[in-house]
Amino acid sequence: MKERVVLAYSGGLDTSVAIGWIKEETGAEVIAVAADVGQGGEDMDVIRERALACGAVEAEVADAKDEFAEEYCLPALKANALYMDRYPLVSALSRPVIVKHLAVAAKKHGATILAHGCTGKGNDQVRFEVGIANLIPDMKCIAPVRDYAMTRDKAIEFAERNNLPIEQNKKNPYSIDANVWGRAIETGFLEDIWNGPIEDIYAYTADPSVAREPDEVVVAFHAGVPVSIDGRPVTMLQAIQELNLRAGAQGVGRLDMVEDRLVGIKSREVYEAPGAIALLTAREELQNVTVERELARFGRGVSQRWSELVYDGLWFSPLKRALDGFVDELNSSVTGEVRMTLHGGRATVTGRRSDESLYDFNLATYDTGDQYDQTKAKGFIDIFGMSSALAARRDLQQGREAGK
Repeated sequence: MKERVVLAYSGGLDTSVAIGWIKEETGAEVIAVAADVGQGGEDMDVIRERALACGAVEAEVADAKDEFAEEYCLPALKANALYMDRYPLVSALSRPVIVKHLAVAAKKHGATILAHGCTGKGNDQVRFEVGIANLIPDMKCIAPVRDYAMTRDKAIEFAERNNLPIEQNKKNPYSIDANVWGRAIETGFLEDIWNGPIEDIYAYTADPSVAREPDEVVVAFHAGVPVSIDGRPVTMLQAIQELNLRAGAQGVGRLDMVEDRLVGIKSREVYEAPGAIALLTAREELQNVTVERELARFGRGVSQRWSELVYDGLWFSPLKRALDGFVDELNSSVTGEVRMTLHGGRATVTGRRSDESLYDFNLATYDTGDQYDQTKAKGFIDIFGMSSALAARRDLQQGREAGK
């Protein structure tokens, strides 16, 4: 029996060519596995048929949209996950769910090798291979683009020589990765970091500079989970999809950044994630109202570390699992409603209310009815500043300028 390889299949040039390339290089049979994570575009049945036409002995398509939204996007929302305080982990979140389905297929078909279409310069090679190492420790991984120097020109020549059913334009300047949580665009003229993005690269968002009427939306959460929009119950997937449309129509969620890749290089990336940014904005504001100060302060550090772990491909790591427990506890009181205005590329919070609120009007007000005893502030300041005041006094006694 021939050795079997499970290939993470997207339907694009690289992974379509990889099917025949792997057969030529290894003699193995290839099982193509594609995951629908809400990326849109081509019909998944068309992608499956293409894999078979390119030489796969079997091809499977996993409908993972709800799974991706509930088990991957939702934890990221609850963790307020923004890598480098900006990037909502669009691509990073989809890799572990794809890896999970690759692992299932590998066991089902008796495969001994997993293959992916990643280069040696990016983060995804790490996400796929470390993920597989966590789920199937003895599985061998190969990457034709990286391991066999399968350049774009070689891939196009291979496709033409073998009459593969792939329509590809050699001049296509972009590398695009999309799912329901967002869309990533890189390469081409964007590699010059002085060049500004052009409108043609965007698909999820409209031009935020175009005049249009604002859109007001109310999102309700229960324990950090979005449960309704404007009073209508929604699943996590439905919440993302609706806000992708509504926030996207207002140009919300565009990002242009130079980020630190795991491999050590800096990379210019353009993202659009309207639903993700709108939901993250709303949930964070509700957290500000309902979560105690010290818990919230510590949570910001957890959020950063959680984001770094996921970005670096450590979704299945023990630390990530442990931090999930903290995130769930922090979100236990994040229940209530947030009102936002979507307009001009921004999701602006204009109202918040919650039965879990720690905001006390009678303590916060400066008007009549103020219940805050301001006479206690003087003693509090003296005690709070005592340690630094003692150090300053010591420095002066030693002839040093205080505070230096």
